[in-house]
Amino acid sequence: MAQVRITKASPSLWRVSFDNPPVNLIGSQLVVELRSLVEAAEADPELTVILFESANPDYFLAHWDLADDGAPQEALPAGTTGQHPFVDALIRISKLPVVTISAIRGRVRGAGSEFVLATDVRFASREKAVLGQFEMTTSVVPGGGAPARLPRLVGRGRAIEILAGAEDFDGELAERYGYVNRAVPDAEFDDFVTAFAQRVSRFDRRAIEELKHWVNPLTLPADEEFPPQLRAFFAAVQRPEVMARIGWLFEQGLQQPGPAEERLGEFIAPN
Repeated sequence: MAQVRITKASPSLWRVSFDNPPVNLIGSQLVVELRSLVEAAEADPELTVILFESANPDYFLAHWDLADDGAPQEALPAGTTGQHPFVDALIRISKLPVVTISAIRGRVRGAGSEFVLATDVRFASREKAVLGQFEMTTSVVPGGGAPARLPRLVGRGRAIEILAGAEDFDGELAERYGYVNRAVPDAEFDDFVTAFAQRVSRFDRRAIEELKHWVNPLTLPADEEFPPQLRAFFAAVQRPEVMARIGWLFEQGLQQPGPAEERLGEFIAPN
């Protein structure tokens, strides 16, 4: 796979690195590769832990590629959930009978944030992680599950603050809110995350599967919550004012390294 690199550190531990230069956008090709990853994970009885990380130290997953034509994912057969291919991948990642970990160093916003919210555990570099849901600044609501997942993690008030405020959260504040499990000093980050992943990967796969069987119904949104949110998102992006706002962002350097992507939460705030 070109954008999703799998390294099998052991039969029970996979390290998955996102690598889509220059800023690790999520597009149709990455969704196609996520489908392959999920199917392989679902079929592997030895797998216990998947650790997601990034080949780019500045961008874990920037956000959805707003210039993507959708063709590769539209060619996919329907997934087991019957939902949009990206949402299908996120639901299935959440329900894998293994522990999924996001090791967040760099920026993760929009659909990237929705990806890490779908994983079981989120660790963030205290100094280098940046998280946010910026969609409201372009007059749309998040469509990939953030309104369903965030309130269950951080509570109603903080979820509305994150979604409506559309600001960037550093690792320390994200930890305080419950957006991530823990913020770790960057100098210790790799060792900490690797040690945790290796520790869990040595546990009994059947016990991990049973643990998630009991935790999932209490913590995961019902699958039926996602389609209305995605329909609202698709309807919103067709509005002329939204298209104009997105066009302006591209003129400012969106989706390329530079100030627009580096400081997206403050850069695109309405005047």
